[in-house]
Amino acid sequence: ERERERERESETVGPERDGNSKNDYMQQEDDWDRDMLLDPAWEKQQRKTFTAWCNSHLRKAGTQIENIEEDFRDGLKLMLLLEVISGERLAKPERGKMRVHKISNVNKALDFIASKGVKLVSIGAEEIVDGNAKMTLGMIWTIILRFAIQDISVEETSAKEGLLLWCQRKTAPYKNVNIQNFHISWKDGLGFCALIHRHRPELIDYGKLRKDDPMTNLNTAFDVAEKYLDIPKMLDAEDIVGTARPDEKAIMTYVSSFYHAFSGAQKVSQGTPLNVMNFYTYPICPSPHSLLEWIRRTIPWLENRVPENTMQAMQQKLEDFRDYRRLHKPPKVQEKCQLEINFNTLQTKLRLSNRPAFMPSEGKMVSDISSAWGSLEGAEKGYEEWLLNEIRRLERLDHLAEKFRQKAAIHEAWTDGKEEMLQQKDYETASLSDIKALLKKHEAFESDLAAHQDRVEQIAAIAQELNELEYYDSPSVNARCQQICDQWDSLGVLTQKRSEALQRTEKLLETIDQLYLEFAKRAAPFNNWMEGAMEDLQDTFIVHTIEEIQGLSTAHEQFKATLPEADKERQAILGIHNEIAKIVQTYHVNMAGTNPYTTINPQEINAKWDKVRQLVPQRDQALIEEHARQQNNERLRRQFANQANVIGPWIQTKMEEIGRISIEMHGTLEDQLTHLRQYEKSIVNYKPKIDQLEGDHQLIQEALIFDNKHTNYTMEHIRVGWEQLLTTIARTINEIENQILTRDAKGISQDQMNEFRASFNHFDRDHSGKLGAEEFKACLISLGFDIGNDAQGEAEFARIMSIVDPNRLGVITFQAFIDFMSRETADTDTADQVMTSFKVLAGDKNYILADELRRELPPDQAEYCIARMTPYTGPDAVPGALDYMSFSTALYGESDL
Repeated sequence: ERERERERESETVGPERDGNSKNDYMQQEDDWDRDMLLDPAWEKQQRKTFTAWCNSHLRKAGTQIENIEEDFRDGLKLMLLLEVISGERLAKPERGKMRVHKISNVNKALDFIASKGVKLVSIGAEEIVDGNAKMTLGMIWTIILRFAIQDISVEETSAKEGLLLWCQRKTAPYKNVNIQNFHISWKDGLGFCALIHRHRPELIDYGKLRKDDPMTNLNTAFDVAEKYLDIPKMLDAEDIVGTARPDEKAIMTYVSSFYHAFSGAQKVSQGTPLNVMNFYTYPICPSPHSLLEWIRRTIPWLENRVPENTMQAMQQKLEDFRDYRRLHKPPKVQEKCQLEINFNTLQTKLRLSNRPAFMPSEGKMVSDISSAWGSLEGAEKGYEEWLLNEIRRLERLDHLAEKFRQKAAIHEAWTDGKEEMLQQKDYETASLSDIKALLKKHEAFESDLAAHQDRVEQIAAIAQELNELEYYDSPSVNARCQQICDQWDSLGVLTQKRSEALQRTEKLLETIDQLYLEFAKRAAPFNNWMEGAMEDLQDTFIVHTIEEIQGLSTAHEQFKATLPEADKERQAILGIHNEIAKIVQTYHVNMAGTNPYTTINPQEINAKWDKVRQLVPQRDQALIEEHARQQNNERLRRQFANQANVIGPWIQTKMEEIGRISIEMHGTLEDQLTHLRQYEKSIVNYKPKIDQLEGDHQLIQEALIFDNKHTNYTMEHIRVGWEQLLTTIARTINEIENQILTRDAKGISQDQMNEFRASFNHFDRDHSGKLGAEEFKACLISLGFDIGNDAQGEAEFARIMSIVDPNRLGVITFQAFIDFMSRETADTDTADQVMTSFKVLAGDKNYILADELRRELPPDQAEYCIARMTPYTGPDAVPGALDYMSFSTALYGESDL
């Protein structure tokens, strides 16, 4: 608002600015803002306006320009322009085309401008010669200021102020025209039309113009001015309407053309009134008395400076004043002019008729009329300025009053309910988290309150300004302002009180919360300890050794040693709770709930502690009883272990001895059978010791003893071993008996039987008395059976397996092996018989020849034997000799041989 006020004051032309000199104005205008020329819209307007203005003068010399920055570069047309507008001759220009010639011509023009008292700021000849548009436009504007605007003088104001005042005076009677500047005041075009209509009313029908049609208004003014007033079209309506703020320099240049056009015509018309007037054409002369009377009545009205309280009343006064300027004063101006004309005409005719000059009566002379008219003009001028100032003052007052009402309403709406809110005691029943939330909310309110401090100060400042400007409704404004200030002070006090109460409550609740937290931190592990202790004390322990019960007893004694320290911790925890209760009672804190960190309470702690103390002696008695029971169990373990550690190894030894008897084959089968039956008798005589061990085991089972560290033998192991021993001796005896029967039935010699047993035992790696399929196959191959890995060999092995393992159990017993071998060897020779046969064929030599084999044996048998014999390498070897001993090794195996 202050900026707008200063702008209006700077744009208003008044008596205070009349003293500014032309040189001061020129110096002020010379410091033009060159950066603004870079605005595209303004630059476009200046180019067109300045070009048209220059051409309006250059055409008198028969030339013109097209491009303002290009056509002045050589300085020739610039010097010509200065000569035309100044009427003076400049120095002779340089006619050369070189840059130095152009700079010289431009410098001559700039020197001429400077000689007229114009200060050129930052404008050099080089920039003009280089076609710098900004500097060229600035130079032309300087020329326009000096030669078209500076010499304008209206009512003791000159230059820009004089031109503005001239425009205001000429357009004052026109509705919708308010010339305050040289930019936005001309946008609607009515100002240009008003100037034309004021001086040439026959050219424009002003009553048909509309303020909301600026394009029509501007084009009408430009066209009429160009056609009838010889003012070139320097502006485009589109540029003015399409620009938020038209270029001031362009508008001033164009308006100055109107001033020069109309002021020159007025001087001519005023210089020759008597040449066109005929006194006798006005037989009825206006009365000086009526004119003077009207002036005397009007001056008091114009001198009345009693302000109105409302803008509407002042605007009505302004409207009355405008009606006076538009309706009442113009006829009186005509009357005054007619009186002067008639008086001069009368005096002339009287002088020509050699008659005495006419002397009006006292007080009615032309000088009296002029003096009265001057007083009227003075009163009129002061009245207009007073009206405008009063309207501005009322505008300011109305604006301030409205701003006061708005700010007061906003503030009152904001403060509504705030006092009740600040007086609430909601913190008395709030938890700590609620208190912290209330504090945050209150801090936010305090920030909001501080932010509204500026509004309260603004309200008070506006009220103060309204009082200083004598606002008519100041009492109500003051009352409302005082109420706001009083309420603001009350809010400040209540805010401080609530803040203190919240902080005090927060500290108390924080202390209680810390105690709650400490109680929870210490009560939780202590409660867990008590629960664990109760669980352990009530736990039904299951032990199996004396060491375990001793460990439990030791742990129990250690636990009892911790009870005094635990009781101290219990007392400390209960002390924390008592401290909380003391704070609540002392400061009358209204606790909203229980401990938020735990559900454990002192009553629960005491109850569990009493339970622990009750369970300790019960646990003592249970441990004593269990210790006695474990001592008895240990006696039973040792009793069982002493016997088991003897019986177990004895069974194992007997098993190994029986195995050796069946494997080592000492003596005949009958001898082995006799030896095994003696073992069987000694084993049966050991049965009472097994029965005694069964009795001890029964006692252990009744005592629920499941382990025995004193022995690795269990009753189950002893039973299984005893049964295996009996089964093994019986089976071994049966096998020997079956072997005897087989030997006798098949006619197998003892050597063959031993050979079969040796082969079987060799491949029975685990000494289980049975061969697996692969072990059996290897055994057959060692005995000379042709069962290779080819299809034929696999088929042969499958046939043999169907004989020895008809049930497909995957194992072959020694009995099945003997049965198979007895059938297979019924028609075969032994190894000794084979060797004897080879010796016969060799003629008792240690070797045999391949030819001898082919001669004595069938071809296939001969080749079979040759393929399985190695070359003989003895001392008596001959070429082609074969070692028949190697045949026997390949056929029966080295161990058998």
